[in-house]
Amino acid sequence: MAKILIVDDEPDIISALARYFERSGHDVLRAGLGEEAVRLVQAERPAVVLLDLYLPDISGFEVLERTREQRPVVIMITGHGDIPLAVQAMEGGAEGFLTKPVELAHLGAVVDRALEKAQLRELTQAAGARSGHAATQMLLGPSAPMRELAQQIEMLARSERTVALLVGETGVGKGRVARAIHALSARGARPFYEVSCGLRPVEALDVELFGIERPSEGPLPGLFEASDGGTLFLDEVADLPASLQPTLLRALEARRVRRTGGTREVPVDVRLIAATVRDLATEVTEGRFREDLYYRLGVMPLHLPPLRARSPEDLRETVAALVTELRQGLHNAPYGVTDEALEVIGHYPWPGNVRELRNVLERALLLARGEELVHVTHLAAEVRGIGDDASLPHVSRSLAEVEKAHIERTLRAHGENRTRAARELGISRATLIKKIREYELGERPGPGLVRQEAR
Repeated sequence: MAKILIVDDEPDIISALARYFERSGHDVLRAGLGEEAVRLVQAERPAVVLLDLYLPDISGFEVLERTREQRPVVIMITGHGDIPLAVQAMEGGAEGFLTKPVELAHLGAVVDRALEKAQLRELTQAAGARSGHAATQMLLGPSAPMRELAQQIEMLARSERTVALLVGETGVGKGRVARAIHALSARGARPFYEVSCGLRPVEALDVELFGIERPSEGPLPGLFEASDGGTLFLDEVADLPASLQPTLLRALEARRVRRTGGTREVPVDVRLIAATVRDLATEVTEGRFREDLYYRLGVMPLHLPPLRARSPEDLRETVAALVTELRQGLHNAPYGVTDEALEVIGHYPWPGNVRELRNVLERALLLARGEELVHVTHLAAEVRGIGDDASLPHVSRSLAEVEKAHIERTLRAHGENRTRAARELGISRATLIKKIREYELGERPGPGLVRQEAR
């Protein structure tokens, strides 16, 4: 039960009030002096304090002031019930003001309301702290919009059966958010599986998700069954083949799956989180995605903003969190980034978002090992605005130009192998091919190019 502190210089009053509240099941603390009351509030953290205004050593007002940081709900009690004192007590942070003699039934009702307020204050404070921690873990940042997004994510996590749809550009951290939703939910101790819908043939994805009956080898359960009680994260759900979309819809609606080649339906208790870089409404309009599945997935959409749209304080916090995360695996790595390097980072548009920032910082930490901080010279050339040639000055470029150059460099680094390039870029192969066509990159044979791979 909640702790109640009774502070009064009359032992009989303390005894009477203590007996009353102890009979109600509360844990009662007692103090006859103001200094003793201050120590008890700081040490025991009572939820409610019944505080006499006049005490032998210090006044109740001083007790109220010195315990402000612990934030108990304080009800002042005195035999001198004049209005100026009541106003002063309320302005000092007291929740209520009662005059002696106090009817126990009335006092009990006042304390019940005070306990409700104390509990609500504690829950609000805890939720704020969890949201702040969640924002840091998900690399969202401390700004008001990002904190609000973190609170929405936490609320979604509590609705542990609601399908979540994460929408945002490549690399914004949709996977991190999905794992955070799982970890913050009641399913946090259960399995979490992730699968990309855009990197597998239809048959392989069907078996991976829903399983298969094998007459000679026995059944092979899919990820829906493996995730029972936990969470299944479908990345790039817009790439889900049309033939599997009705199967996914049935699994969500009936909470049952049927393995390929089987006749028996298996019940599953799975929380689904889906993610996409594309506008599913447009995909529906253009006939590539089922409308009923779109509405089933879009119960609770969350839009994750790109890195370039976030505030400087968000970017600063994200850089700090990534450095802390990355340096754990790097011996003698710097513990931070200089202000000059942060300024350069803030001027770069980050077409690859958080994923690209993480890669740039990991490289910078490797180059700067042995130094206390990452400097501008440790950052990648494109981030410093000098392209591939260190002698070139910064040239203002559009986001599309930066993305095109980044895709070209990645393709070149992998000998035009689109599967490996797509994997590094964090997008599906189909999305990469679409980008190649969009930017008219064309066919450029290079070392190690496999002609079948480049089609």
